[in-house]
Amino acid sequence: MKKPTRLHYRNIYILPSKSGLGFALLILLLLTIAAIYNNNLVYLLSFLLGSIFFVTILHTVKSLVGLEVHLGKSPEIFLGDTTQTRLWINNTTPDTRFSVYINEQSIDIAAQDKASVNLEYKPKKRGWYQSPYPVISSYYPFGLFRAWIKIKIEINTLVYPQPSKDNLPFPKTMLANDKQGFAPQLGQDDFYGLQEYQAGDSIRHIHWRALAKGQGLQVKQFSSETQAEDIYLDYEFTTGGDVEQRLSQLCRWVVDAHKADINYGFKLGTLNLKPQSGEAHYKQCLEALALF
Repeated sequence: MKKPTRLHYRNIYILPSKSGLGFALLILLLLTIAAIYNNNLVYLLSFLLGSIFFVTILHTVKSLVGLEVHLGKSPEIFLGDTTQTRLWINNTTPDTRFSVYINEQSIDIAAQDKASVNLEYKPKKRGWYQSPYPVISSYYPFGLFRAWIKIKIEINTLVYPQPSKDNLPFPKTMLANDKQGFAPQLGQDDFYGLQEYQAGDSIRHIHWRALAKGQGLQVKQFSSETQAEDIYLDYEFTTGGDVEQRLSQLCRWVVDAHKADINYGFKLGTLNLKPQSGEAHYKQCLEALALF
């Protein structure tokens, strides 16, 4: 785990907010009135407000000093989804911190406690996406000043291609498999997807993994009564107007094959994977699609 970033006085910036500028103008106006009319009470009010103004600087900076920032995991996403990187703020001091802003999200952090926020961004292309540096700020206690710091930590998220919306059947790639040096045992029928179980459906077609996950009773659909054991997913058999559309279609096939819990081979560029199933195989295929 990376070492947490601790906030210090020396790396926190502070400037008056709009309210603070208005407050400063008010003080100057009162001082002008006091000078013109030589009014001691107005002088006293001006100095009192001026004291509050300058003491607030210290309290606003202090509202951030001592906090520790930890970067959580940044799970992989599909293109079109938002990142879900978790940022933890640890308050090791005996003082409660109020209205601490992480970007635009405000949180309160109790003494000797921690809180977290999700940093949500929407990448525009697949591959590795580096999120902007998060900004932590505070207007506490009166909103007269804004203290802030930009946390320079690298937040990288792997973005998979967006699965195609076209529900196309898996390709017939027996000849392609022979050409590539091995031939998975592909039946004479093609896997088309899942549908809700109906009376009379074959028990051996039930998708038991979906049932175990609480997704209801579903059956695998094929083009005939003989169930296919393995399929082979090859970039060369995708359709589309450009590379991104073809990767999107191949991604959809990978997702569908994984959900159906069937063995599938995978070929993209120089990567050639034999038919298998499981989470590791699924992640390896998606990572190849993201970095192609």
